[in-house]
Order: sequence, then structure tokens, then C-alpha cells
Amino acid sequence: MKKRERIKRKDNIIFFPGLDKRLTDKGLESLEKKKFSEAIPLLEEARELDPDNENILIGLVLAYFEAGAFEKAKVLANEMLLKGIGDYFQMVDLYLTVLIQLHQYQEIVTTIEALLDEREIPPEKHDHFLTLLQFSRRMAESHGPQEEADWEEAQTSEVPELNLLSNDHINEKLLLIANLTDKNIRPYLDEITDYLKFKDGHPFLKTMLLNLLKEQEIAQELIVEKFAIAEKIVPAQLPEVREQLKMLEVKGLLAEQLENKNPGLFQNTVNMVERTFFISYPIELEPKSAESWAAAFDMLGREYMGMDPEISKIAGKYGAEIPDLEKARERIEAIEKISYPNI
Repeated sequence: MKKRERIKRKDNIIFFPGLDKRLTDKGLESLEKKKFSEAIPLLEEARELDPDNENILIGLVLAYFEAGAFEKAKVLANEMLLKGIGDYFQMVDLYLTVLIQLHQYQEIVTTIEALLDEREIPPEKHDHFLTLLQFSRRMAESHGPQEEADWEEAQTSEVPELNLLSNDHINEKLLLIANLTDKNIRPYLDEITDYLKFKDGHPFLKTMLLNLLKEQEIAQELIVEKFAIAEKIVPAQLPEVREQLKMLEVKGLLAEQLENKNPGLFQNTVNMVERTFFISYPIELEPKSAESWAAAFDMLGREYMGMDPEISKIAGKYGAEIPDLEKARERIEAIEKISYPNI
């Protein structure tokens, strides 16, 4: 006969048997899918029910770390070390990794020196810890105690809002986003997510934000809306802006027709292609045909240079349908009007 699971109680609240396991499984599944904002509350709740469970605690440290909550990750990893939960040297490695993110190099030095004094470091890890020790000593000397204190204070203070949805001038938002390039973007994810699906958000700024999310390998599913089209995307899985397949195909078609015959027209037209696909990224606009887009870019390029092209001849040259060419042309003209903010 199967042994009955013991009912757990806390503050006179009765928890169903197996609830901690279900929460753990769901939390670790969210962590594996890189949905860190979902994983954290699930694992925190599981920890309440099973406070010394190694899998829960390691999962929670990793979720905190990936979400940019480095102080929480540090506190929990240190607690696990003191309690002897998990493989000791794996936890030391994890703890030191968190300290590196916090720029707390002096604490890294102190921790590794204590390990060396205890002479318990496995031979295969000895060189690794020595290298990290030398690096941290150099960084501690160059940073100094005040800079480390400033960093720690910045990490524990409230993350300032970007106010992307405000009525501020677009140039101010452009500077805000540009200043995020060397920062951990995860604390701003909620606000960025809201802006990406905000129908009045500027497409140029959305592309900049998507680039940052991709660079930092954000793997959670988000919604981006541009030109009244909403799509679910995973930033880490997006192609590079300059490697969009349709854009490359369009540029190839234009090169065949223009590069040798009219290099000036070709270069101006390619610049327009890159602007258009940058703004629309990652939305694939209608029509689907690359030939229609190439013909439309060719025609507009000629018009912008004072020529008077015949639509039927341009369409025939690329094998494009005239209605699709006209549709693509309308899209390009609309995008050209908003292609870059007025700086």
C-alpha cells in the first residue's frame, strides 16, 4: 500500500500533499524556458513549503541571477553555503559568479583566500581559483572600496523607470535606450515589454529595444506591434537586423539589375531598403513577394533621383505583379516618412 504523504501546515494553513513538488516542477520548467519572471514566484512558494530542498534553492539562485536580482542571488547562495546545501564547490563557483556581477571583488578575494587556507580545494579546481583570485585582486585594487560600495548601493536601490510610455520627446527616449547598451536590461523588461506592444510606440525605438534584448539573449516570448500588426517573438531567436532573409533577397535582386548599370541609383536604393527593413523589423510586411519589393524600391529610387519610370516596365523587369508593386511602394513611402526620429 502506498504511503500517504504528510499534510504540511504553515500559520494554520493546510497545503495539499505534493504541492511543493508541483510548484518546483513548474518553476524549474519556467526556468528552463528562460521565463524567469514566472519561475521566481513559483520557486519562492516551493521554498516556503520545503526550505532546504537543494533543487528548489539552486533553481531560485539561477532564476534570481538571470533576472538581474544579483543581491538576492548572493544572499541565497551564501545561505546555502553556510547550511552545506548542494555540492560545496559548485555552490562556491555560483556564489563567486554572482559576486563578479556585483563587482564585489574584495569579497571574492576573501572567499578564495579562505578556501586556500583550508587546503580543501580539489586539485582540478586549484588553477581555476588561483586565476580568479589574481583577477579579483587586480580589480579590487583598481576599483577601490568606495566604487564597490557605490555599485552595491545602486544594485539594492530601486530600478529607475525609463518612462517609455510618457509623452517625452522621442530624442529623450532615444538617449535613454542608447544608455542601456552596457547595462543589464532584465530589470527593465516589464516596461520594455509594455512599450513593444504599445500601438503608438515608435517603430525605430522598438527595433533598438529588440536589438538590445537579442544581444542580451532574452529568451522569453514577447509581443511586438508595428503598423497594426502584432506578432509573438522570442528576441534571442530573431535574426540579426542586417541578416533578414527577405531584405537580403531584395538587395540581391536590385544588385542584379542596378549595381553595374547605375551604381549611384543602386546605392541610394539599397540605403532605402535597409531603412525600411530596420523600421519594420521583425514584422514581415505584405506583399510576400521579394520581387514586388525590389521593383517598388527600384521605382521609388528612380523617382527620388528625378526620373520618370514606367511601372509596367519596372514590374516586368523584376517579374512582379503591378498591384503588389503598388502595395509595397505605399508601405515604403509611409515608412520613409517616419524612418528616423528628427534628431
